Amino acid sequence: MTTPHIRDFHPDDLDGILHLWEQAKADGTEPVYALSEVIASCQIDHAVVAVDGDRVVGAAVGRAAHAQGWIVFFATDRSVPAVRDSDLGARMLAALERHMAPLGLAKLSALMPESQTRLDDFEAQGFELKKNLRYVERELPVQREELVVLRELGGRLLSRGLWEAVGGMQNEKEMLELRLVTPLARPDLAERFGVVPPRAVMLFGPPGTGKTTFAKAIASRLEWSFVEVFPSRLAGDPKGLAGALRETFQKISELEHAVVFIDEVEEIASHRQGEPPSPLQGVTNELLKLIPEFREQSGRLLICATNFIRSLDTAFLRHGRFDYVVPIGLPDTGARRAIWSGYLPTDVAAAGLVDVDALVAHTDGFTPADIEFAARKASQAALERALHSPTAEIAGPFTADYLEAVRSTRRTVSDEVASEFLEDIDRIARL
Repeated sequence: MTTPHIRDFHPDDLDGILHLWEQAKADGTEPVYALSEVIASCQIDHAVVAVDGDRVVGAAVGRAAHAQGWIVFFATDRSVPAVRDSDLGARMLAALERHMAPLGLAKLSALMPESQTRLDDFEAQGFELKKNLRYVERELPVQREELVVLRELGGRLLSRGLWEAVGGMQNEKEMLELRLVTPLARPDLAERFGVVPPRAVMLFGPPGTGKTTFAKAIASRLEWSFVEVFPSRLAGDPKGLAGALRETFQKISELEHAVVFIDEVEEIASHRQGEPPSPLQGVTNELLKLIPEFREQSGRLLICATNFIRSLDTAFLRHGRFDYVVPIGLPDTGARRAIWSGYLPTDVAAAGLVDVDALVAHTDGFTPADIEFAARKASQAALERALHSPTAEIAGPFTADYLEAVRSTRRTVSDEVASEFLEDIDRIARL
């Protein structure tokens, strides 16, 4: 019986690595690291293999992270007698350690599934089993290859928690969670119940009501890339706005997952009319063609937003293009309370110096932007007062400061616009 010999990994050994990987899975000890990571480490990090004749019967693969070394794959083919009855595993670990020694590592560690019961090879090489440790991991939503495309598009991955940061608006959040987020985040569950995940949604409502905030929150909730398309920026492209729009959507198709947002979409999708046709009619026609093509791709959601839904071309909103037409109105009582609470300075809130109920009651009809303006105005007034009374322990802002700021703030949404919005909900909304 020959003794397998150990050598450095060669590219021709990939089939042998794959065989050992599949064997490990079949034995119920699926490796911690993905096969793609193991192959990458074989090629660019550190790897040794054990060979019996022309057959790869063992492998040890490692990578370094600062002063920490990690064994990302370790396997031996124990169906081979020369492997089963030898110290091959320990010798491979020793060879890998020598291979990585010039890196000056302080520690060499290995992660393995709970089903891995054979630790004799590691113990023979001086590894110590650490107890009471837990391994946690998080799969990052955007991989390295996508980052280049995302940067070209001016997109980004939004921080987690934006969904929870949307205060109040519980009815809208619950509806969007059920209609959009759940079917997209859990397509297996959607398929089980015959639900087709949405591909496009229209948000409409008065200016400043948080449509952009909701679009970003949905992207954050899904952990998908967020790409905002600005028609005004594309207008100067040599290919023209329509051509630049098509090129942008083609580039977006290279992303695995994406929420695409077009704000004030009425600028490029208004009613087509008049002779001769306006220059924007070609852009509207192009967008009407792009949406069905976009809908054919999974892992995508187009969110359009408009302040003036009545101005949109009738063909734009028809069934088959947008799954839902969702009204986003003025913040309700709960939302106003959450918004106000977010703008109160920590010391002021802790001291109970502000009657939040009064602020909520006096800002019915305010947009989130209106409340922000009033809050900042009250804070500025308190700051200026404190500069003249530096001995005051707490100089506000107080309830009176906020109410004065509210009284001097002009509402963004007039009663007439608010009334038209309610009519549009009855006439156009599709939930």
